[in-house]
Amino acid sequence: MPTGTRLAAGALVLVGVFAIGLGLGHIEPPSWWGPEGKPPPRAFPVLEPSRPTRIAIPSIQLRAPVHGVGLAGDGTIAVPAATRRHEAGWYDRSPTPGQFGPAIIVGHVDTRTGPAVFHDLRRLRPGATIEITRRDRSVAIFEVNTVERFGKTELPIRRLYADFSRPGLRLITCGGRWVGGETGYEDNVVVFASLVRAREA
Repeated sequence: MPTGTRLAAGALVLVGVFAIGLGLGHIEPPSWWGPEGKPPPRAFPVLEPSRPTRIAIPSIQLRAPVHGVGLAGDGTIAVPAATRRHEAGWYDRSPTPGQFGPAIIVGHVDTRTGPAVFHDLRRLRPGATIEITRRDRSVAIFEVNTVERFGKTELPIRRLYADFSRPGLRLITCGGRWVGGETGYEDNVVVFASLVRAREA
């Protein structure tokens, strides 16, 4: 499981080289990772590390397994296999959902065989809940703050990855217009959410 030391060792950057037809981009760690500023007093839940196993978003009828994804041989995040298009991937060097900092979960919007796990992510609205079941049989419940779309060269990197002020969640997939070639979809859809409570599974 990730620790504070491991969290200080790396971060994520989405770059604009996308797998053709898969709807999910390569994710490459930059040279920095770490909190900007000091965490506030713990006036909200903060959970111990525990890997995520499932994600549920009732408002868009999403229920799916979550598996860990690490780094591929070229130094980018290993994307979920196209054969696992109905699963999401938690980047295993990011915080686990419920820890301080932004937990990162990625998923395909579609594949060559049809819609995938995060196909309807763009339909989420502020206030919607996201439930992440964890290996320790707790459920981290997040509330959506915003759902935003960014051109692949316009991602707010520090906003995505450097907010350690509270436990957060980032759901990331592709969106916008399909342009093909090495770009695929021209944008990224990013859901920003914050932990609001936890319960037993």
